[in-house]
This record gives sequence, structure tokens and C-alpha cells, in this order.
Amino acid sequence: MRIVFFDAKDYDKKAFEQYEGKEGLEFKYYETKLCEDTAELARGADVVCVFVNDDVNAAVIEKLYDFGVKLIALRCAGYNNVDLSAAYEKIHVVRVPAYSPYAVAEHTMALLLCSIRRIHKAYIRTKDFNFSLKGLTGFDLHGKTVGVIGTGKIGRAFIDICRGFGMKVLAYDKYPAEIEGVRYTELDELFRQSDIISLHCPLTEETAHLINKDSIAKMRKGVVIVNTSRGALIDSEDLLAGLKERRIGAACLDVYEEESDLFFEDFSGHIVNDDTLARLITMPNVIVTSHQAFLTEEALSGIAETTVKNILDFFGRQELENEVCYHCGDFDDCKKKRKEKCF
Repeated sequence: MRIVFFDAKDYDKKAFEQYEGKEGLEFKYYETKLCEDTAELARGADVVCVFVNDDVNAAVIEKLYDFGVKLIALRCAGYNNVDLSAAYEKIHVVRVPAYSPYAVAEHTMALLLCSIRRIHKAYIRTKDFNFSLKGLTGFDLHGKTVGVIGTGKIGRAFIDICRGFGMKVLAYDKYPAEIEGVRYTELDELFRQSDIISLHCPLTEETAHLINKDSIAKMRKGVVIVNTSRGALIDSEDLLAGLKERRIGAACLDVYEEESDLFFEDFSGHIVNDDTLARLITMPNVIVTSHQAFLTEEALSGIAETTVKNILDFFGRQELENEVCYHCGDFDDCKKKRKEKCF
């Protein structure tokens, strides 16, 4: 089985190297992202393994299908970058629905603490032996209300952390779960009541630009917005306007809606043409990290283990518990309900 990796970094290779050669697995790594221009690199592969910013659109899928690729293995939870309708009945798609929810949840809290306690500013000051406390006043998290949008495994892990800080939790999810001490509410009330809003939901047609000028207008003045999920959950221009108008007190972003050509690469010696991102980064109340919330040894190990299991299950004719397709859902003819592959 020949598996071709796109957008592969050193940490990917390290996590997967223990599986090289086992069970007939043969790995080939490319640093380039998958797109229509690079799809040719997958010729002769049985599987392509992709990440969040690979573009697996209909044209790419058609090429992969012509090359004989049988499986698209996402080494991430999100799959909004894959045209599932184009893949249906051509190439199966699997993902890693959960690796280390604690990695993302802990990074979310790290961003929040860094922002409200001005740790990033203090770090820069003390490097210059400036020990003044002017402008470093923060606020307690204890007693504050956090609105958590999306209560899957990551959202619930973040809620546990917040409750440890003595915070009140409001939550919104299309499919609410039973979580002790958490009150589910409608989005409008969550926007109105929350001191901090943290996004942990997938990117869908319903959630795209969930944070926009209309929702920002409903929020408390000085609200802190944290996003470690998907960049396009936030309209970046509206976020920028909310910050300039002092309606938003701070923003902590590990993702950005136009990140695909920027994140995971070194542009320190270049002029970045994305004016919106450049303006956000220059703001003193904005912290941007480069989609690194998942990046722990435990998470990388879990991603590799589940990805390899998905591949072996596919070729071993096992049930594909992590398969995704556009046809799955509340359909009476969904084969997954009968423990089969989607097609």
C-alpha cells in the first residue's frame, strides 16, 4: 500500500516513521500542499494523506480517481476542505475525529490567559529589562461567564478547564450534550451574556462567519473572542472593525480564514500581502498563533495511530468507523447504519 503525504512537516514524519514498512505500508512525503497543480504527485498511490489546508476539490478528486487512488486519509478532524459530494462513489474519505482534545483545549486557555494577563507584552518588556507594570493590568477569570460554541470533545475539555477556574459556562450546540453545571442557550443570549466567547464547532454552511458584524453588535462591550477551531467561523473584516470600535476587547486566534497560503510556512523575510492579517497582528490586543493548538507529542501520536488504523481497516475490509461522506446523516439508506462502507 503506497501512501503519499501532502503538506508533510518533520513532526509528521517523526510521528509516522514507526509504522513505515509495517503491514505493507510504504510512505512518500511531500512538503507541498495538495491542489490541482500538485495532484500529479499522487500518481501510483493507493492513499493520499492530507491536512487542513490541502485543497481536495472536485477537480483534484477527479485526478486522484483517474490515478487509481482509493482512499483520502485526513490526518485531522475537520473535512471542510474536501468536496465530499465529488468523492462519493469514487474515493472513500476517512478522518481522525479525536486525537487529543486536551491539546486544543489547553492551547485555548493558554491564549486566553496570555491575553488577559498581558503575558506576551511582559515577556517582550523584560527582554529589554523594562520591569514597569504600566498597561499590564488584567482581570480575573473567576466568576466570569464564558460562552462555548460547540461542545464536542474539545469543547467539553475546555469547559472542564474553565470550571476549574471558577467560571460560569453558557453553551451552544446543535446537538446538546448532558454536561453537569453547563446551561445550554440560544446563540443570541450567549452573545449577550458572555464575557469570553470560545469557538469549538466545525466549519459548515451554517457556521461560516458565525462571528460577524451582526453577532458582534449583540455582544458585551469588551468581550474576548477565542478561536482555535476553523478560521472562517469569523468574518475577519468584521472582527477588525469590532476591535477598532473598541467593542471587542481582545481576540485570540490560532486559525484564520485565509490561512491556507500562509500558516505552517516561514514568511519572516517576506512582505505578506494579506492586509487584514497584517493589521490584526499589529494590534496590541490580538494574539495570533499559526494553527498550532493540536501540536503536542500526544496529539501527533494519536493522529498517526488513528490514520494508520483507518488505512488498514479500509484495505482489510473492516468497518470504517471514521469514514465521512456527504450522504451520511438521517438517511434511511445510509449504509453506515448497517456497519458498511458508504459505497
